[in-house]
Amino acid sequence: MERIRNFINNEFVEPVGQSYLDNVDPAVGHVYSQVPDSDTEDVNRAVSAASAAFASWSHTPADERCRIMLKLADLLENDIERFARAECVDNGKPLSLARSLDIPRAVKNVRFFASSVLHFHGESHATDDVAINYTLRQPRGVAGIISPWNLPLYLFTWKIAPALATGNTVVAKPSEVTPMTAYMFAELCQKAGLPPGVLNIVHGQGPKAGAALVAHPDVPTISFTGSTRAGGEIASATAPMFKKLALEMGGKNANIVFADADLAAAVDGSVRAAFANQGQVCLCGSRLFVERSVCDKFTEAFVAKAREQTVGDPLEADTKQGAVVSKQHLEKIRYHVDLAREEGGTILCGGEAVANVSERCKDGFFFAPTVIAGLDMNCRTNNEEIFGAVVSIIPFDDEEQVIAQANQTNYGLSASVWTGSVSRAHRLAERLQCGTVWINCWLLRDLRVPFGGMKSSGVGREGGEETLRFYTEPKNVCVKL
Repeated sequence: MERIRNFINNEFVEPVGQSYLDNVDPAVGHVYSQVPDSDTEDVNRAVSAASAAFASWSHTPADERCRIMLKLADLLENDIERFARAECVDNGKPLSLARSLDIPRAVKNVRFFASSVLHFHGESHATDDVAINYTLRQPRGVAGIISPWNLPLYLFTWKIAPALATGNTVVAKPSEVTPMTAYMFAELCQKAGLPPGVLNIVHGQGPKAGAALVAHPDVPTISFTGSTRAGGEIASATAPMFKKLALEMGGKNANIVFADADLAAAVDGSVRAAFANQGQVCLCGSRLFVERSVCDKFTEAFVAKAREQTVGDPLEADTKQGAVVSKQHLEKIRYHVDLAREEGGTILCGGEAVANVSERCKDGFFFAPTVIAGLDMNCRTNNEEIFGAVVSIIPFDDEEQVIAQANQTNYGLSASVWTGSVSRAHRLAERLQCGTVWINCWLLRDLRVPFGGMKSSGVGREGGEETLRFYTEPKNVCVKL
Protein backbone atom coordinates (compact mmCIF):
# COMPACT_ATOMS: atom_id res chain seq x y z
CA MET A 1 0.00 0.00 0.00
CA GLU A 2 1.36 3.40 -0.98
CA ARG A 3 2.40 5.78 1.76
CA ILE A 4 2.24 9.47 1.02
CA ARG A 5 5.07 11.50 2.53
CA ASN A 6 5.55 15.12 3.50
CA PHE A 7 7.49 17.38 1.14
CA ILE A 8 9.99 19.52 3.06
CA ASN A 9 13.00 21.33 1.65
CA ASN A 10 12.51 19.62 -1.72
CA GLU A 11 12.63 16.13 -0.20
CA PHE A 12 9.94 13.57 0.55
CA VAL A 13 10.17 12.73 4.24
CA GLU A 14 8.35 10.57 6.75
CA PRO A 15 6.43 12.31 9.54
CA VAL A 16 8.55 12.74 12.66
CA GLY A 17 6.12 10.75 14.79
CA GLN A 18 5.84 7.93 12.21
CA SER A 19 2.07 8.15 12.51
CA TYR A 20 -0.25 7.68 9.52
CA LEU A 21 -3.93 8.00 8.66
CA ASP A 22 -5.88 5.74 6.33
CA ASN A 23 -6.85 7.25 2.99
CA VAL A 24 -10.12 5.80 1.68
CA ASP A 25 -11.32 5.59 -1.91
CA PRO A 26 -14.94 6.75 -1.36
CA ALA A 27 -16.25 5.01 -4.47
CA VAL A 28 -15.26 1.57 -3.17
CA GLY A 29 -15.20 2.28 0.57
CA HIS A 30 -11.74 0.77 1.10
CA VAL A 31 -8.37 2.10 2.25
CA TYR A 32 -5.99 2.47 -0.69
CA SER A 33 -3.12 4.53 0.75
CA GLN A 34 -1.88 6.18 3.92
CA VAL A 35 -1.20 9.83 4.67
CA PRO A 36 1.06 11.35 7.35
CA ASP A 37 -0.61 12.34 10.59
CA SER A 38 1.84 15.20 11.04
CA ASP A 39 2.25 17.25 14.19
CA THR A 40 3.91 20.43 15.44
CA GLU A 41 7.44 19.13 14.85
CA ASP A 42 6.73 18.45 11.18
CA VAL A 43 5.28 21.94 10.78
CA ASN A 44 8.27 23.47 12.54
CA ARG A 45 10.63 21.74 10.12
CA ALA A 46 8.64 22.94 7.13
CA VAL A 47 8.50 26.51 8.40
CA SER A 48 12.25 26.48 9.06
CA ALA A 49 12.88 25.34 5.48
CA ALA A 50 10.52 27.98 4.09
CA SER A 51 12.07 30.71 6.23
CA ALA A 52 15.57 29.79 5.08
CA ALA A 53 14.49 29.85 1.43
CA PHE A 54 12.68 33.18 1.65
CA ALA A 55 15.70 35.47 1.36
CA SER A 56 16.76 33.96 -1.94
CA TRP A 57 13.33 33.34 -3.47
CA SER A 58 12.01 36.81 -2.59
CA HIS A 59 14.97 38.36 -4.45
CA THR A 60 14.72 36.03 -7.44
CA PRO A 61 13.73 38.18 -10.44
CA ALA A 62 10.03 38.00 -11.23
CA ASP A 63 10.69 36.71 -14.74
CA GLU A 64 12.72 33.81 -13.33
CA ARG A 65 9.98 32.92 -10.86
CA CYS A 66 7.57 33.13 -13.79
CA ARG A 67 9.75 30.81 -15.90
CA ILE A 68 9.87 28.10 -13.24
CA MET A 69 6.14 28.30 -12.61
CA LEU A 70 5.29 28.18 -16.29
CA LYS A 71 7.39 25.04 -16.59
CA LEU A 72 5.46 23.63 -13.65
CA ALA A 73 2.18 24.46 -15.41
CA ASP A 74 3.40 22.74 -18.58
CA LEU A 75 4.35 19.61 -16.66
CA LEU A 76 0.93 19.49 -15.05
CA GLU A 77 -0.85 20.09 -18.36
CA ASN A 78 1.06 17.19 -19.90
CA ASP A 79 -0.05 14.94 -17.04
CA ILE A 80 -3.76 15.80 -16.80
CA GLU A 81 -5.01 12.23 -17.23
CA ARG A 82 -2.89 10.79 -14.41
CA PHE A 83 -3.83 13.62 -12.05
CA ALA A 84 -7.51 13.36 -12.99
CA ARG A 85 -7.57 9.65 -12.20
CA ALA A 86 -5.80 10.23 -8.90
CA GLU A 87 -8.32 12.89 -7.91
CA CYS A 88 -11.20 10.66 -8.96
CA VAL A 89 -9.93 7.88 -6.68
CA ASP A 90 -9.13 10.26 -3.83
CA ASN A 91 -12.32 12.31 -3.98
CA GLY A 92 -15.01 10.17 -5.62
CA LYS A 93 -15.92 12.72 -8.28
CA PRO A 94 -16.58 11.61 -11.86
CA LEU A 95 -13.41 11.20 -13.88
CA SER A 96 -14.97 13.29 -16.64
CA LEU A 97 -15.27 16.24 -14.23
CA ALA A 98 -11.71 15.98 -12.93
CA ARG A 99 -10.41 15.63 -16.47
CA SER A 100 -12.37 18.53 -17.96
CA LEU A 101 -12.52 21.00 -15.06
CA ASP A 102 -10.48 20.42 -11.91
CA ILE A 103 -7.04 19.63 -13.30
CA PRO A 104 -7.19 22.01 -16.29
CA ARG A 105 -8.23 24.77 -13.91
CA ALA A 106 -5.23 23.99 -11.70
CA VAL A 107 -3.01 24.44 -14.77
CA LYS A 108 -4.65 27.81 -15.44
CA ASN A 109 -4.13 28.89 -11.83
CA VAL A 110 -0.38 28.32 -11.99
CA ARG A 111 -0.02 29.83 -15.45
CA PHE A 112 -2.19 32.87 -14.73
CA PHE A 113 -0.42 33.96 -11.55
CA ALA A 114 3.03 33.17 -12.95
CA SER A 115 2.35 35.64 -15.76
CA SER A 116 0.38 38.17 -13.72
CA VAL A 117 3.28 38.96 -11.42
CA LEU A 118 5.18 40.39 -14.40
CA HIS A 119 2.49 43.07 -14.71
CA PHE A 120 1.98 43.74 -10.99
CA HIS A 121 2.57 47.39 -10.16
CA GLY A 122 2.83 49.86 -7.32
CA GLU A 123 1.48 53.38 -7.16
CA SER A 124 3.16 56.77 -7.51
CA HIS A 125 1.77 60.15 -6.44
CA ALA A 126 3.19 63.59 -7.06
CA THR A 127 2.61 65.67 -3.92
CA ASP A 128 2.32 69.16 -5.40
CA ASP A 129 5.86 70.26 -6.26
CA VAL A 130 7.27 69.06 -2.94
CA ALA A 131 7.72 65.28 -3.16
CA ILE A 132 7.06 62.04 -4.95
CA ASN A 133 5.34 59.32 -2.93
CA TYR A 134 5.49 55.78 -4.22
CA THR A 135 4.43 52.41 -2.85
CA LEU A 136 6.62 49.33 -2.82
CA ARG A 137 4.85 45.98 -2.57
CA GLN A 138 7.13 43.34 -1.07
CA PRO A 139 6.59 39.64 -0.30
CA ARG A 140 5.50 39.04 3.28
CA GLY A 141 7.46 35.89 4.17
CA VAL A 142 6.16 32.38 4.81
CA ALA A 143 2.55 31.87 3.75
CA GLY A 144 0.53 29.20 5.54
CA ILE A 145 -2.04 27.68 3.20
CA ILE A 146 -4.82 25.28 4.18
CA SER A 147 -6.91 23.88 1.33
CA PRO A 148 -10.10 21.76 1.36
CA TRP A 149 -11.09 18.32 0.12
CA ASN A 150 -13.83 19.13 -2.39
CA LEU A 151 -11.61 20.63 -5.14
CA PRO A 152 -8.24 19.31 -3.98
CA LEU A 153 -5.77 20.48 -6.63
CA TYR A 154 -7.89 23.30 -8.04
CA LEU A 155 -8.02 25.22 -4.74
CA PHE A 156 -4.54 24.11 -3.64
CA THR A 157 -2.98 25.76 -6.70
CA TRP A 158 -5.37 28.73 -6.46
CA LYS A 159 -3.63 29.60 -3.21
CA ILE A 160 -0.02 28.57 -3.63
CA ALA A 161 0.48 29.98 -7.15
CA PRO A 162 0.06 33.68 -6.25
CA ALA A 163 2.02 33.25 -3.03
CA LEU A 164 4.98 31.80 -4.91
CA ALA A 165 4.69 34.23 -7.82
CA THR A 166 4.96 37.26 -5.52
CA GLY A 167 8.12 35.91 -3.88
CA ASN A 168 6.73 34.31 -0.74
CA THR A 169 7.63 30.82 0.37
CA VAL A 170 4.86 28.42 1.36
CA VAL A 171 3.96 25.77 3.89
CA ALA A 172 0.77 24.12 2.66
CA LYS A 173 -1.53 21.66 4.38
CA PRO A 174 -3.91 19.95 1.96
CA SER A 175 -6.93 18.13 3.32
CA GLU A 176 -6.00 14.81 4.87
CA VAL A 177 -9.13 13.39 3.20
CA THR A 178 -7.86 14.05 -0.35
CA PRO A 179 -4.05 14.34 -0.23
CA MET A 180 -2.93 12.49 -3.34
CA THR A 181 -2.83 15.22 -6.00
CA ALA A 182 -0.88 17.58 -3.72
CA TYR A 183 1.62 14.78 -3.16
CA MET A 184 1.94 14.26 -6.90
CA PHE A 185 2.20 18.00 -7.49
CA ALA A 186 5.30 18.07 -5.28
CA GLU A 187 6.99 15.64 -7.67
CA LEU A 188 6.38 18.08 -10.51
CA CYS A 189 7.87 20.90 -8.43
CA GLN A 190 11.11 18.94 -8.25
CA LYS A 191 11.10 18.43 -12.03
CA ALA A 192 10.32 22.10 -12.68
CA GLY A 193 13.34 23.20 -10.67
CA LEU A 194 11.57 24.94 -7.82
CA PRO A 195 14.35 25.66 -5.29
CA PRO A 196 14.45 23.76 -1.96
CA GLY A 197 12.22 25.15 0.76
CA VAL A 198 10.14 27.38 -1.52
CA LEU A 199 7.12 25.06 -1.36
CA ASN A 200 6.67 22.67 1.54
CA ILE A 201 3.69 20.34 1.98
CA VAL A 202 2.77 18.93 5.37
CA HIS A 203 -0.08 16.42 5.45
CA GLY A 204 -2.27 15.83 8.46
CA GLN A 205 -5.33 16.78 10.44
CA GLY A 206 -6.57 20.29 11.08
CA PRO A 207 -6.47 20.16 14.90
CA LYS A 208 -2.83 19.02 14.82
CA ALA A 209 -0.91 20.07 11.71
CA GLY A 210 -3.32 22.83 10.71
CA ALA A 211 -3.45 24.38 14.16
CA ALA A 212 0.35 24.30 14.46
CA LEU A 213 0.70 26.08 11.13
CA VAL A 214 -1.86 28.75 12.03
CA ALA A 215 -0.21 29.42 15.40
CA HIS A 216 3.40 29.46 14.20
CA PRO A 217 5.00 32.85 14.96
CA ASP A 218 7.07 32.79 11.75
CA VAL A 219 4.04 32.46 9.46
CA PRO A 220 2.59 35.98 9.04
CA THR A 221 0.01 35.08 6.38
CA ILE A 222 -2.77 32.48 6.48
CA SER A 223 -5.11 31.56 3.64
CA PHE A 224 -7.83 29.05 4.48
CA THR A 225 -10.74 27.47 2.64
CA GLY A 226 -13.04 25.22 4.63
CA SER A 227 -15.86 25.21 7.13
CA THR A 228 -17.15 28.27 8.95
CA ARG A 229 -16.50 26.56 12.26
CA ALA A 230 -12.82 25.97 11.47
CA GLY A 231 -12.51 29.46 10.01
CA GLY A 232 -13.80 30.95 13.24
CA GLU A 233 -11.22 29.01 15.22
CA ILE A 234 -8.46 30.26 12.92
CA ALA A 235 -9.65 33.85 13.24
CA SER A 236 -9.58 33.56 17.04
CA ALA A 237 -6.11 32.02 17.06
CA THR A 238 -4.57 34.55 14.69
CA ALA A 239 -6.16 37.74 16.02
CA PRO A 240 -3.68 38.27 18.91
CA MET A 241 -0.78 37.81 16.45
CA PHE A 242 -2.23 40.29 13.89
CA LYS A 243 -1.67 37.92 11.00
CA LYS A 244 -2.91 38.70 7.53
CA LEU A 245 -5.86 36.41 7.01
CA ALA A 246 -8.12 35.26 4.17
CA LEU A 247 -11.02 32.95 5.03
CA GLU A 248 -13.26 31.41 2.39
CA MET A 249 -15.87 29.39 4.22
CA GLY A 250 -19.38 28.00 3.85
CA GLY A 251 -22.33 28.94 1.70
CA LYS A 252 -26.08 28.55 1.51
CA ASN A 253 -26.40 30.11 -1.88
CA ALA A 254 -29.55 31.45 -3.50
CA ASN A 255 -30.44 30.49 -7.07
CA ILE A 256 -33.26 32.81 -8.16
CA VAL A 257 -35.46 32.16 -11.22
CA PHE A 258 -37.90 34.83 -12.42
CA ALA A 259 -40.84 34.13 -14.72
CA ASP A 260 -39.27 36.17 -17.54
CA ALA A 261 -36.13 34.01 -17.63
CA ASP A 262 -35.24 31.58 -20.37
CA LEU A 263 -36.63 28.66 -18.39
CA ALA A 264 -34.85 25.93 -20.36
CA ALA A 265 -31.49 27.61 -19.72
CA ALA A 266 -32.45 28.25 -16.09
CA VAL A 267 -33.33 24.59 -15.56
CA ASP A 268 -30.06 23.38 -17.05
CA GLY A 269 -27.99 25.94 -15.14
CA SER A 270 -29.82 25.29 -11.88
CA VAL A 271 -29.31 21.53 -12.15
CA ARG A 272 -25.61 22.08 -12.63
CA ALA A 273 -25.50 24.56 -9.74
CA ALA A 274 -27.30 22.15 -7.44
CA PHE A 275 -25.57 18.88 -8.25
CA ALA A 276 -22.07 19.54 -9.64
CA ASN A 277 -19.42 17.50 -7.82
CA GLN A 278 -22.21 15.78 -5.85
CA GLY A 279 -23.19 19.19 -4.46
CA GLN A 280 -19.82 19.40 -2.72
CA VAL A 281 -18.99 22.92 -3.92
CA CYS A 282 -19.22 25.91 -1.60
CA LEU A 283 -20.84 27.84 -4.48
CA CYS A 284 -23.64 25.34 -5.16
CA GLY A 285 -27.13 26.80 -5.37
CA SER A 286 -28.83 24.83 -2.61
CA ARG A 287 -31.78 27.23 -2.15
CA LEU A 288 -33.73 27.42 -5.41
CA PHE A 289 -36.19 30.34 -5.41
CA VAL A 290 -38.71 30.23 -8.28
CA GLU A 291 -41.33 32.85 -9.09
CA ARG A 292 -44.70 31.37 -8.17
CA SER A 293 -46.34 31.79 -11.59
CA VAL A 294 -43.83 29.40 -13.18
CA CYS A 295 -42.87 27.34 -10.13
CA ASP A 296 -44.89 24.22 -11.02
CA LYS A 297 -43.66 24.19 -14.61
CA PHE A 298 -40.06 24.81 -13.57
CA THR A 299 -40.15 22.23 -10.78
CA GLU A 300 -41.44 19.52 -13.09
CA ALA A 301 -38.62 20.12 -15.56
CA PHE A 302 -36.01 20.47 -12.82
CA VAL A 303 -36.98 17.21 -11.11
CA ALA A 304 -36.94 15.38 -14.45
CA LYS A 305 -33.37 16.64 -15.07
CA ALA A 306 -32.35 15.72 -11.52
CA ARG A 307 -33.46 12.14 -12.12
CA GLU A 308 -31.21 12.04 -15.18
CA GLN A 309 -28.10 12.68 -13.05
CA THR A 310 -26.71 9.16 -13.28
CA VAL A 311 -25.22 7.93 -10.02
CA GLY A 312 -22.45 5.45 -10.68
CA ASP A 313 -18.83 4.41 -10.71
CA PRO A 314 -16.78 7.62 -11.07
CA LEU A 315 -14.51 5.90 -13.59
CA GLU A 316 -17.39 5.22 -16.01
CA ALA A 317 -17.87 7.69 -18.85
CA ASP A 318 -21.64 8.10 -18.42
CA THR A 319 -21.52 8.80 -14.67
CA LYS A 320 -22.74 12.28 -13.72
CA GLN A 321 -22.84 11.78 -9.94
CA GLY A 322 -19.94 10.01 -8.24
CA ALA A 323 -19.38 9.17 -4.61
CA VAL A 324 -19.48 11.66 -1.76
CA VAL A 325 -16.15 12.09 -0.08
CA SER A 326 -16.53 9.85 2.99
CA LYS A 327 -18.88 7.67 4.99
CA GLN A 328 -19.06 10.41 7.62
CA HIS A 329 -20.18 12.92 4.99
CA LEU A 330 -22.73 10.48 3.62
CA GLU A 331 -24.24 10.21 7.10
CA LYS A 332 -24.31 14.01 7.41
CA ILE A 333 -26.28 14.32 4.16
CA ARG A 334 -28.64 11.53 5.23
CA TYR A 335 -29.22 13.28 8.56
CA HIS A 336 -30.16 16.56 6.89
CA VAL A 337 -32.56 14.90 4.46
CA ASP A 338 -34.25 13.11 7.36
CA LEU A 339 -34.42 16.46 9.15
CA ALA A 340 -36.11 18.00 6.10
CA ARG A 341 -38.78 15.31 6.31
CA GLU A 342 -39.29 16.05 10.01
CA GLU A 343 -39.64 19.74 9.21
CA GLY A 344 -42.48 18.98 6.81
CA GLY A 345 -40.63 18.86 3.51
CA THR A 346 -41.73 16.70 0.61
CA ILE A 347 -39.01 14.72 -1.17
CA LEU A 348 -39.69 15.10 -4.90
CA CYS A 349 -36.81 12.83 -5.93
CA GLY A 350 -33.79 11.15 -4.34
CA GLY A 351 -33.65 11.34 -0.59
CA GLU A 352 -31.66 8.20 0.04
CA ALA A 353 -28.28 6.57 -0.29
CA VAL A 354 -27.65 4.52 -3.42
CA ALA A 355 -26.27 1.01 -2.90
CA ASN A 356 -24.61 -1.38 -5.33
CA VAL A 357 -24.05 1.09 -8.15
CA SER A 358 -21.63 -1.50 -9.55
CA GLU A 359 -19.76 -4.56 -8.38
CA ARG A 360 -16.58 -2.50 -7.94
CA CYS A 361 -18.42 0.19 -5.97
CA LYS A 362 -20.72 -1.98 -3.88
CA ASP A 363 -19.25 -0.58 -0.63
CA GLY A 364 -18.96 3.04 -1.82
CA PHE A 365 -20.58 6.20 -0.48
CA PHE A 366 -23.29 7.34 -2.88
CA PHE A 367 -26.37 9.53 -2.36
CA ALA A 368 -29.05 10.27 -4.92
CA PRO A 369 -29.60 13.88 -6.08
CA THR A 370 -32.39 15.15 -3.88
CA VAL A 371 -35.06 17.80 -4.45
CA ILE A 372 -37.19 19.02 -1.54
CA ALA A 373 -40.34 21.16 -1.60
CA GLY A 374 -42.71 22.58 0.98
CA LEU A 375 -40.26 24.11 3.48
CA ASP A 376 -40.40 27.69 4.73
CA MET A 377 -37.39 29.96 5.15
CA ASN A 378 -37.18 29.57 8.93
CA CYS A 379 -36.38 25.85 8.95
CA ARG A 380 -32.91 24.46 9.51
CA THR A 381 -32.81 22.82 6.08
CA ASN A 382 -32.98 26.23 4.41
CA ASN A 383 -30.41 27.83 6.70
CA GLU A 384 -27.71 25.24 7.37
CA GLU A 385 -25.05 24.20 4.87
CA ILE A 386 -25.53 20.56 3.85
CA PHE A 387 -22.75 20.36 1.26
CA GLY A 388 -24.38 17.62 -0.73
CA ALA A 389 -26.59 17.19 -3.80
CA VAL A 390 -29.65 18.44 -1.94
CA VAL A 391 -31.71 21.42 -3.10
CA SER A 392 -34.82 23.04 -1.63
CA ILE A 393 -37.33 24.69 -3.99
CA ILE A 394 -39.00 27.80 -2.56
CA PRO A 395 -41.70 29.76 -4.45
CA PHE A 396 -41.76 33.57 -4.23
CA ASP A 397 -44.17 36.29 -5.28
CA ASP A 398 -42.13 39.39 -6.03
CA GLU A 399 -38.67 40.92 -6.14
CA GLU A 400 -38.73 42.42 -2.66
CA GLN A 401 -39.75 39.14 -1.08
CA VAL A 402 -37.05 37.08 -2.75
CA ILE A 403 -34.31 39.59 -1.91
CA ALA A 404 -35.31 39.42 1.76
CA GLN A 405 -35.42 35.61 1.68
CA ALA A 406 -32.13 35.26 -0.15
CA ASN A 407 -30.41 37.54 2.38
CA GLN A 408 -31.94 35.81 5.40
CA THR A 409 -29.17 33.28 6.10
CA ASN A 410 -25.90 33.92 7.93
CA TYR A 411 -24.00 33.06 4.75
CA GLY A 412 -23.12 35.37 1.87
CA LEU A 413 -20.89 33.65 -0.66
CA SER A 414 -22.71 33.70 -4.02
CA ALA A 415 -26.02 33.86 -5.82
CA SER A 416 -27.38 33.29 -9.32
CA VAL A 417 -30.20 35.29 -10.88
CA TRP A 418 -32.09 34.10 -13.97
CA THR A 419 -34.08 36.88 -15.64
CA GLY A 420 -34.74 38.52 -18.99
CA SER A 421 -34.68 41.99 -17.43
CA VAL A 422 -31.34 43.78 -17.44
CA SER A 423 -32.64 46.38 -14.97
CA ARG A 424 -33.78 43.71 -12.52
CA ALA A 425 -30.46 41.89 -12.85
CA HIS A 426 -28.54 45.02 -11.84
CA ARG A 427 -30.92 45.78 -8.97
CA LEU A 428 -30.49 42.33 -7.47
CA ALA A 429 -26.75 42.29 -8.05
CA GLU A 430 -26.51 45.39 -5.86
CA ARG A 431 -28.85 44.26 -3.11
CA LEU A 432 -27.98 40.59 -2.66
CA GLN A 433 -25.62 40.22 0.31
CA CYS A 434 -22.93 38.01 -1.18
CA GLY A 435 -19.51 38.25 -2.75
CA THR A 436 -20.40 36.98 -6.24
CA VAL A 437 -23.61 37.32 -8.25
CA TRP A 438 -24.00 35.41 -11.51
CA ILE A 439 -26.62 36.62 -13.99
CA ASN A 440 -28.09 33.91 -16.23
CA CYS A 441 -25.16 31.60 -15.49
CA TRP A 442 -23.35 29.78 -12.70
CA LEU A 443 -19.66 29.27 -11.93
CA LEU A 444 -18.48 31.30 -14.88
CA ARG A 445 -15.16 32.45 -13.46
CA ASP A 446 -12.52 34.98 -14.46
CA LEU A 447 -9.25 34.73 -12.55
CA ARG A 448 -8.82 38.51 -12.70
CA VAL A 449 -11.78 39.35 -10.46
CA PRO A 450 -11.81 39.33 -6.65
CA PHE A 451 -13.47 36.34 -5.01
CA GLY A 452 -14.75 35.87 -1.47
CA GLY A 453 -17.78 36.09 0.76
CA MET A 454 -19.69 38.19 3.26
CA LYS A 455 -21.01 37.38 6.73
CA SER A 456 -20.23 33.78 7.77
CA SER A 457 -18.93 32.95 4.30
CA GLY A 458 -15.61 34.64 4.89
CA VAL A 459 -13.38 37.67 5.03
CA GLY A 460 -10.88 38.93 2.49
CA ARG A 461 -10.77 38.52 -1.26
CA GLU A 462 -8.64 36.39 -3.52
CA GLY A 463 -8.33 36.48 -7.30
CA GLY A 464 -6.32 38.56 -9.75
CA GLU A 465 -4.57 41.60 -8.36
CA GLU A 466 -6.45 41.26 -5.05
CA THR A 467 -4.55 38.01 -4.44
CA LEU A 468 -1.20 39.48 -5.39
CA ARG A 469 -1.87 42.34 -2.98
CA PHE A 470 -2.85 39.91 -0.24
CA TYR A 471 0.53 38.18 -0.41
CA THR A 472 2.52 41.43 -0.41
CA GLU A 473 3.11 44.16 2.15
CA PRO A 474 2.89 47.80 1.04
CA LYS A 475 5.64 50.19 2.01
CA ASN A 476 5.26 53.87 1.25
CA VAL A 477 8.33 55.90 0.29
CA CYS A 478 8.37 59.70 0.19
CA VAL A 479 11.15 61.43 -1.78
CA LYS A 480 11.46 65.18 -1.21
CA LEU A 481 12.14 67.04 -4.42
